Amino acid sequence: MKEYKDKLVIVWTSDDRDLALRMVFMYTLNSKLNNWWDDITLIIWGPSANLISHDYELQEYLKRIKDVGIRLEACITCANMYGVAQDLLGLGIDVKAMGPVLTQYIKEGRKILTF
Repeated sequence: MKEYKDKLVIVWTSDDRDLALRMVFMYTLNSKLNNWWDDITLIIWGPSANLISHDYELQEYLKRIKDVGIRLEACITCANMYGVAQDLLGLGIDVKAMGPVLTQYIKEGRKILTF
């Protein structure tokens, strides 16, 4: 089996803007800049999809996260519930069915953080 111990998946579900700025995004970006993890994926799921779709400052921060090589994914079902799927796609986020993807990440043994 392939080694996944240095692969991190961050599942961001909260619509708490302060949490996004002062914990989720800060840790995600610094994890890459400081080489704490070999591979990082940020999953936008639930209320966070709605928040990022209309918050310009968070969008700019998310662009920095993407630009350093962090993979961005979002749940299509949640995005559709909030009517923001096209907004997320426009931000360069891979919008898809995340249930099977997250399940695979867990089975692979990746480290999972949830916020």
